[in-house]
Amino acid sequence: MATVEDLMRKIEILESQLRDAQSRKQRVKIDKMSSEVVDSNPYSRLMALKRMGIVNNYEQIRECTVAVVGVGGVGSVTAEMLTRCGIGKLILFDYDKVELANMNRLFFQPHQCGLSKVDAAAATLQEINPDVVIETHNFNITTLDNFNTFLDRIRLGSLSSGPVDLVLSCVDNFEARMAINTACNELGQTWFESGVSENAVSGHIQFICPGETACFACAPPLVVASNIDEKTLKKDGVCAASLPTTMGIVAGFLVQNSLKYLLKFGQVTKYLGYSALTDFFPTMELKPNTTCEDSFCRKQQSTKKLIEKPIVEPPKEETVVHEEDWGITLVDESAVVDESKKEVAKGLSYAYEVPVSDVTSEEPVVQEEGDLDDLMAKLKSL
Repeated sequence: MATVEDLMRKIEILESQLRDAQSRKQRVKIDKMSSEVVDSNPYSRLMALKRMGIVNNYEQIRECTVAVVGVGGVGSVTAEMLTRCGIGKLILFDYDKVELANMNRLFFQPHQCGLSKVDAAAATLQEINPDVVIETHNFNITTLDNFNTFLDRIRLGSLSSGPVDLVLSCVDNFEARMAINTACNELGQTWFESGVSENAVSGHIQFICPGETACFACAPPLVVASNIDEKTLKKDGVCAASLPTTMGIVAGFLVQNSLKYLLKFGQVTKYLGYSALTDFFPTMELKPNTTCEDSFCRKQQSTKKLIEKPIVEPPKEETVVHEEDWGITLVDESAVVDESKKEVAKGLSYAYEVPVSDVTSEEPVVQEEGDLDDLMAKLKSL
């Protein structure tokens, strides 16, 4: 039990933090993004993407809502990047607290220890960009009641009280991933799955569109497929490794592809891996499993097939016929020509005719000598 001296010391620390917070200069909210290039405009360099032809309408990001599930090493950096990009609304889900053991990662600071991660993140993000609407939920989404609340916020949590534009999974366990997968399959919600390996030297992101791409249950990890409780795999005194570099890289890829999806520029990567040991970045595209154990996934596949656009076959190559008014055509040299047809076309005829011999016998014709003398005499008289 804490003594009076401990409580007084905590009060002094809180009062000091309050004075520091009050002394900080807070920027005012900005109603509309501007491309004006001045030092006081926090959006000028973002709006330059529009001027350079990368994005058609960057201002649309102010209308987007993104849910970030898991505000740890990847999720916290992801939330900060989206906030600095001027996202319209962020919905944060986590149930853990900030600890000194988290200080090897980015974002969180030592004076935030003891606070819930969503509350600490919300305070920092609001200070970075007060234009962003921050909504926090400090609970575990895998429990029944909390899962229903999570489902409702995905379905009705946007700025227009409709579905969110994107869900980003930044959790560190398979149970939470399966819960997100089930919710998004049920709602037909597009989302990104991400993760970093326990040895901290590899990671990945995966774009999942229910019914069109493989969901997390279509090709589950061995632990999930074997129905093994992952909690039994953890040992006392042993923890996963953590590198801020790997987590920052994965978060960067995650937000980069999220922006491409939200603002419709570039090509969204379906799956992107990262190996820090070899600097290898594998990419692939995973098709949905028709026998997926998730019934909502199979239902989404059936729905997408019904509205699937028909495949347009490429036009067949046709023989080009050159039309002209002179009646000239090309004839195969091996073809037999009917020489008796003197008139080729109107106004045209053969220049000469091949003489047709009446001699059918192959015997040689013998010229009489008298005929030859008469011919020679006629030639001399000319």
